[in-house]
Amino acid sequence: MPVSLTVNGKTHSLDLDDDTPLLWAIRDEIGLTGTKFGCGIAQCGACTVFIDGSATRSCVTPIAAVEGAEIVTIEGVSGKPAEAVQAAWNALDVPQCGYCQSGQIMSAVALLSENGKPTDDDIDQAMNGNLCRCATYVRIRAAIHDAAKRMEG
Repeated sequence: MPVSLTVNGKTHSLDLDDDTPLLWAIRDEIGLTGTKFGCGIAQCGACTVFIDGSATRSCVTPIAAVEGAEIVTIEGVSGKPAEAVQAAWNALDVPQCGYCQSGQIMSAVALLSENGKPTDDDIDQAMNGNLCRCATYVRIRAAIHDAAKRMEG
């Protein structure tokens, strides 16, 4: 039975098993490859997307659980927090290899959407579980602070 998913404002009817992870529906069926596969057990954050506005790990989310929800990927994220995060990421040269960055950006946007002036502890808590093999954590934290300042202006 087809499942209907709304991704980045566009509805897709997919004929997949209900337990298919959302990540694979997004990447393999819809063709949006910005959301990455990292671990497959919701521990690294590379697959983070928004489901009804909440940052969610798509590698362990079955498509049946999100039918009718609004799903936003890195390709569709927008608004003031997203623009500020993207500008800060570029200004501070955050990515090294870049593989984890879509998940990092999605988590940072989620944080700044809820807390426009995060402390280091707020950032550490919100970004916990987003792993970076290149260890750019200091630049990520600095970029989130920079993005918060950009949102004020």
